[in-house]
Amino acid sequence: MAWPANANNIVTTNLDAGSDNPASARPNLKAALDEITNIINGRAQASGVASLGSDTKIPNAQLPDTIISSSSTDLTLTPNTGCVNINSVIQMNPQTRSALYARSDLADGMIAIASDGDSTIDTPVFYAGGVWRYFSNNSEVPSS
Repeated sequence: MAWPANANNIVTTNLDAGSDNPASARPNLKAALDEITNIINGRAQASGVASLGSDTKIPNAQLPDTIISSSSTDLTLTPNTGCVNINSVIQMNPQTRSALYARSDLADGMIAIASDGDSTIDTPVFYAGGVWRYFSNNSEVPSS
């Protein structure tokens, strides 16, 4: 699929005055229509554009399996409902307790999997009130 990448293929020089010669405009029109054809053929194709289903949403098969933030900012999901719904399982990589406390972006509401360092005990924890806490009993997670 040849996605339009060159605006020079859209030329209006022979199309912008009533006195322009139609024969001169023909190759310009053909090139422009070829670009439109490329756009149409690029729907739902690699390096093209995503299509929309009858529900006006991008079909799941056209969404990436992995989303990675390419900048130095966090990847943020902000649905209008205020709720992100995960229909399956979340897999989180364990971090040592010292690594969790060393983070510079700590904020209430964060969740993680805390490791004791030897990977024998990985426990879900949450950050609240300036410390990491265990879900199981709300007790403070030691920093080391």
